[in-house]
Amino acid sequence: MNTYKIIDEKTWSRAAHCAVFRNCIEPSFCVTFEVDVTNFYKAVKAQNLSFTLSMIYAVCKCGNAIENFRYRFVDGAIVLFDKIDTAFTWLNKETELFKVVNVPLTHSLKNYVALAKKIADSQEKYFPAPLGNDVFQCSPMPWLTYTHISHTNSGKKDNATPLFDWGKFRAVDGKLLMPLSVQVHHSFVDGIHVGRFADKLQKYLDDLRGETKC
Repeated sequence: MNTYKIIDEKTWSRAAHCAVFRNCIEPSFCVTFEVDVTNFYKAVKAQNLSFTLSMIYAVCKCGNAIENFRYRFVDGAIVLFDKIDTAFTWLNKETELFKVVNVPLTHSLKNYVALAKKIADSQEKYFPAPLGNDVFQCSPMPWLTYTHISHTNSGKKDNATPLFDWGKFRAVDGKLLMPLSVQVHHSFVDGIHVGRFADKLQKYLDDLRGETKC
């Protein structure tokens, strides 16, 4: 598990907001918006990289740049992780069943894609172990373009792991536009933070090098 610090709720500025949403029947909310992947798609394909694995890296790199996305509940306490790693679904084309793959977030897009592909290809179990708190969960759905998505609910109100999904991109006026969804726990994340994430992600995707800082 990555390192974290325990938050003192007595002095934490968000304590009241966290308490309001923590015990809601559904404490999470989901937002879907479009991102322009025109430049990013060209950049990763020019480097012969998987678009899906590259998107996982981009989303999780920019998610790490938003402090509110790194808060979690651990044994009832509120903590802030220094770093969040990645978990994603990966389809077995023979069985058409997906497996959940856990990969550490590296400092390089190329290194991450190579590592993620190696782990995903070699992993035999569909669900090798319960995921920790210190991951972002990504579930690409490239078979259709959608305008809304919902998720299964485990019933665990303290599950604050952000979920990222994206669908099939479409060509519009020479651009490739793709729906992307973000589900977050309202105890830690508000709309303003989702907006900041969207801005950082689009800036990253617009960089032809694919290595800009979020």
